[in-house]
Amino acid sequence: VRQRIIEVLEGAFLLSIGTIDSGGPWVSDVRYVSDSNCKIYWMSDPKCRHSKAIEKNPKIAATIVLNFNFGTPNLGLQMSGNVKRLGLMRPDLAIKYVTRRGKPKPSQILTILKKGHSWYELSPDFIELIDEENFGFDKRKMVVS
Repeated sequence: VRQRIIEVLEGAFLLSIGTIDSGGPWVSDVRYVSDSNCKIYWMSDPKCRHSKAIEKNPKIAATIVLNFNFGTPNLGLQMSGNVKRLGLMRPDLAIKYVTRRGKPKPSQILTILKKGHSWYELSPDFIELIDEENFGFDKRKMVVS
């Protein structure tokens, strides 16, 4: 199950995050990268609604969908966890971030690092795998430690 989860994390590029603030629930899509420990990283403007909500309540829910074509088996992830704002210039994440879309140019990496956005790290408490081809409608749950 862990290997299949990593395959989904590496194969997809869009993470939908659910937060809650004084205005109610809110969902935002962010481009992400992940590591071998199933931690997920993205950049966002700290002034965005989801970023402000995370500052007040770091607990979020999130989904990733890899297979979304009609007639194909569902493949994706659902998770819950805690987010922390790294707020650091992270060249390692910036390189990985632009590499996912092809061979990066140094100027692309510099642009990302100079945007003024912060890096955020999601540490999932658990991840549920939806893999209809292998498990039908039965989700497989992995607790992340």
